Amino acid sequence: MRRPGPNGVRVALAMGVLALALLVPALLPRVWAQLGQDSDPRFAGLRWQFTRIRYDAHNAQQFRARYWSDSWAIDGPAAEQNLSRRLRSVTNIDVGEPVVLRIEDPELFNHPWVYFVEPGTLRLKESEVPILREFLLRGGTAVMDDFHGDIEMDNVVQEMKRVFPERKVITLPPSHPIFSCFYQLDGFPQVPGLGSFFAGRTWEKGGVNPELRAIEDDNGRAMVLMNWNTDMGDGWEWSNAEQYPGYIQHTAQAYRMMINEVIYTLTH
Repeated sequence: MRRPGPNGVRVALAMGVLALALLVPALLPRVWAQLGQDSDPRFAGLRWQFTRIRYDAHNAQQFRARYWSDSWAIDGPAAEQNLSRRLRSVTNIDVGEPVVLRIEDPELFNHPWVYFVEPGTLRLKESEVPILREFLLRGGTAVMDDFHGDIEMDNVVQEMKRVFPERKVITLPPSHPIFSCFYQLDGFPQVPGLGSFFAGRTWEKGGVNPELRAIEDDNGRAMVLMNWNTDMGDGWEWSNAEQYPGYIQHTAQAYRMMINEVIYTLTH
């Protein structure tokens, strides 16, 4: 009987390794890579879609020259894509694909949750003011994110005064149901923008203390949510960036707080 040559030995070994590779998985428990959290069935039947508002800004040219983008478009589209994927993974909410609309778009009233980024630069057109007022009083919610310091807050307050001259801006305390409607949070987190993170701090533009402020309707529903002195959008945008491993603690906070805001919006 002829002994197999070197090539035959290598072929036999390869066949043996292949057989073993096929056999072992059948003998082991099935394990899926990157297994996600089981979705929460309590929210089955609810629908949500990230709707970014395209708006005019008082410093549009300067902002564009500095950031190569309009202020309304900052962090997109990665921020909304990542948040939408995360919401799908932890709830049974029917999450649509993100869209961009103007307030005057006839489609607005089919999108009851809208998002303004960098509203410290916001300038509502006269024609937009009554539309936004009706949208909110009919059950819509506007979320404002990534604005910092007293100057930018003053701008947001003045613009909202045009919409609701009779209503006050309040601060939501940790006892408010928005902090416990999904994740149990002790308070409002300060998520640093990536630039602040690189500088070794969590704040910018003098906005040291983060607060969740709101305007309520007649039933006490927070219809305008103001994420002040925090940058949730950067938290979602950069949550997949492996080159910034130290930033992940902040992305987790950004996801938890915004998912709570979404759940609150859908259930109140």
